[in-house]
Amino acid sequence: MLDRRIFREIDVTTVLLMVIISLIGIIFVYSAIYFQASQYVWRQIVFLLVCLIALFIFLLIDYKIMLSFSWQFYIFMNALLMGLLLFGKMVAHTKSWIVIGHFQFQPSELTKLAVILLLARIFSEYREDRMSLRALIISSAIVALPFLLTALQPDLGTALTYLPILLGTYILAGMKKKHIITLLILGILIGFVGWNYGLKEYQKKRIETLMTPDQDARGSGYQLRQSKIAIGSGGLVGKGYRKGTQSQLRFLPARHTDFIVAVIGEELGFLGIILVFGIYFLFLYRLFSTISVSPDRAGVYIVFLSAMLIATQFFINIMMIIGLFPITGIPVPLLSYGGSSLLANYLICGLVLNVRMRRFVFV
Repeated sequence: MLDRRIFREIDVTTVLLMVIISLIGIIFVYSAIYFQASQYVWRQIVFLLVCLIALFIFLLIDYKIMLSFSWQFYIFMNALLMGLLLFGKMVAHTKSWIVIGHFQFQPSELTKLAVILLLARIFSEYREDRMSLRALIISSAIVALPFLLTALQPDLGTALTYLPILLGTYILAGMKKKHIITLLILGILIGFVGWNYGLKEYQKKRIETLMTPDQDARGSGYQLRQSKIAIGSGGLVGKGYRKGTQSQLRFLPARHTDFIVAVIGEELGFLGIILVFGIYFLFLYRLFSTISVSPDRAGVYIVFLSAMLIATQFFINIMMIIGLFPITGIPVPLLSYGGSSLLANYLICGLVLNVRMRRFVFV
């Protein structure tokens, strides 16, 4: 039976920060595409309400129960990804979506939750000082399967977001020096093979654009160029809400998803971005601070891997819009438009809240 006292331990501050970030996102989605605002904004509002309901239900379930079903959840989500490759319909040039009427859902987003839970379960009883070769192979394989299935859709941006989960596992478990060297060499080999045989031409051009952004200003470098113009033209205090030329005149692509921060920078300026970043950093601090109150090893893994995933996506997006990382289609968690991403990130943050709520034993 559920003990009502446990709800006194809900981290209300973190929930409020999540909602504030989501509302900021909705406000600037409206500004970025005001000519289609009723369609996108109302959808995102509905997405947010659904996410809050799902979060509440999610908090009712003890994370230890979730861990006990982590293998089944992992297998089910990867089966969905395989099914999409075999039977899925192309939507926006990828087989990433389950489409039922007007409803669309992206399983690869929710699969991250399954990966976090399974790795936390496996390493919850791991007691060696350093990660063994067996543990290294198992953890890498767990992440590699959904990574490859997602990359084959093809959705390289979402696939890359699995890697911070694996990196977090390596950090917590403690890698041996020889394993680090081996992985570095393997990474170089995979990079060489991927560049020559795996990446498509447009993906190569996006990487080349980092070195020579003005070489193809109207082609592969267009998005980055418009993003820099938007951020730079915002100056100190911005051009004003719904007065950004790059977004309002539709020069900036994907302005309600991948480039939402560029819209904020153009309209609110440097001070506006600092304010939004301050809220986001406080939110990330709340996530990472839960590590210190986690009641067990599984909780530590859940919190750290979840926080690593959210933080890495945030920083990659920021580096992407200023030209320090290739344009890969990684949105800002909670801030960018998208129902599947919003739900997955609310549930991932819900894992952290779940661990914090159950840091005490109620008797």
